[in-house]
Amino acid sequence: MHVHAHPDDESSKGAASTARYVAEGVEVLVVTCTGGERGSILNPQMDRPEVLANLAEIRREEMDRAREILGVQQVWLGFVDSGFPEGDSPEPLPEDSFGATPVEEAAGALVKVMREFRPHVVTTYDENGGYPHPDHIMTHKITIAAWEAAGDPDAYPDAGEPWHPLKLYYHHSFHRERMIALHEAMVSRGLESPYAERIKDWKPDPAHAARITTRVPCADYFAVRDKALLAHATQIDPDGSWFACPLDVQAAAWPTEDFELARSLVETTTPEDDLFAGLRHLAGQRRSDDTTDALAPEAS
Repeated sequence: MHVHAHPDDESSKGAASTARYVAEGVEVLVVTCTGGERGSILNPQMDRPEVLANLAEIRREEMDRAREILGVQQVWLGFVDSGFPEGDSPEPLPEDSFGATPVEEAAGALVKVMREFRPHVVTTYDENGGYPHPDHIMTHKITIAAWEAAGDPDAYPDAGEPWHPLKLYYHHSFHRERMIALHEAMVSRGLESPYAERIKDWKPDPAHAARITTRVPCADYFAVRDKALLAHATQIDPDGSWFACPLDVQAAAWPTEDFELARSLVETTTPEDDLFAGLRHLAGQRRSDDTTDALAPEAS
């Protein structure tokens, strides 16, 4: 289960590893917390009045196309996009927005989905949201709350039979080490790098770099990722920097998508190369409640 803030996040974060696991027969559910209603149109070709007037509907249609490309199931959690506060004194979040919803209320909706789908592995963002959008930070908060509550029979008793996922990961898609590797690979081939300005003042942060525990090889699915991204036409400029680095260069310079193992109820050894490390023996079978009770949470 991938828990994301907006439609398009599932295609920009971890999409190649998703496509790889789907190809291997893994059942994958994307939970989209909001409809992206207050998002901006980031593709100049789509910046038209009729698109802006129907943005919520169009973003749902884009999500449908991306879902089909990735081969995943997808559900809307039903909350409203908060928008991105801007300026030195940003306005408070809209009262009807996801970011202004009490964590306990929003987490209850996710607990229900967790108990229905019964995932072994959950992914989401770290405490910083990947970037400081209020919906990304809220997505982190409710995923942690749902992770802790989903297996507790006393929590949200009307949300279905208890079920506790076994591993929780944070995405680390756009980190400095990867950007530098892609930049250097392009420069060495005589190509103009779109990353030069971004990495120029990006200082090393060894503590943050050390958080990555799991690198999933998935270069064979980079093209699927890009196709899913392009399905989100209001958000992705086909002529933009997303696609400036050729796929063969990416595959040679950085063939993985990277994650942080944040919680695990099973024994595993890091570094990992598989989100299902320690879980493969469970393939094709469901855990009993006794198995869940016998496992003690541990941070990683």
